[in-house]
Amino acid sequence: MSHPYFAARNERVKVTTPAMGTLGANVVVHGAGPPLLVVHGLMTSSYSWRYVLEPLGQRFTVYAPDLPGAGSSEPAPSYAPQDCADWIGALQRVLGIRGSRVIGNSMGGYLCMRLVLSDPEAMSRLVNVHSPGVPEARLVALRVALALPGARAILRWRVQHDRLRWAHANVHYFDESLKSLEEAHAYGDPLATDGGFAAFFGYLSETMGIGPIREFHATLHDRKARGLRFPVPLAHMYAMKDPMVPPRFGPILSEATGSPLTWIEDASHFMHVDAVPRFLPPVLDFLG
Repeated sequence: MSHPYFAARNERVKVTTPAMGTLGANVVVHGAGPPLLVVHGLMTSSYSWRYVLEPLGQRFTVYAPDLPGAGSSEPAPSYAPQDCADWIGALQRVLGIRGSRVIGNSMGGYLCMRLVLSDPEAMSRLVNVHSPGVPEARLVALRVALALPGARAILRWRVQHDRLRWAHANVHYFDESLKSLEEAHAYGDPLATDGGFAAFFGYLSETMGIGPIREFHATLHDRKARGLRFPVPLAHMYAMKDPMVPPRFGPILSEATGSPLTWIEDASHFMHVDAVPRFLPPVLDFLG
């Protein structure tokens, strides 16, 4: 499938936060109209939005950043989830798009929800696409596994021994024929660098830490118990099958935030890649 990703404009900006210092960030910009920020998930990059840049760009100026250590952005000293969320808010200020509409996929959706809970003026409305954010046993298992002696070195060898095969094997679609060598390089090449692997390990061990996710989930339920709505209009979109983030998280987060949930059929965790015709209508309707 063709896409405009490599022909789109790239902006290189400096983003400064107290926790991360000053980092160089790469942002792909495409289209015209009011600003729309799209935030990718774990082990991917701005490249994951390649098939929706053109249709979204017909209504919005789309800003697709690489998160710290992903794609072509510089790695960070910390990947604590609130630090990452604050970085997204600081990026908006640098780009002059504070208060924009936002779409967040997977870990990106989780980080965007955290950002708006701490800074409600950061965005005007948010689409959360199949994000985590619910405590589960396998996150406890992940924490234990990553804390074992030699775990980081073993994981690094597995990832970097054949980075293209690793990327190919760990990104899942409803239609696996969408995978390509171009994609394997887009996601695998950064993992071959020291900073890229450190970022991947940091997102696994810190951003997806069970403790912060428990705190996030408790915050949502506390707000609901006090009769507080989610700070901005929020829409959840989940696929019916996904080996990466359990689809049952959709109803849980929908109930916890008091926000609508849309199920997308014949789609994956990355519905903006493998279900574009079904993904776009509810997104565009919600964004306005």
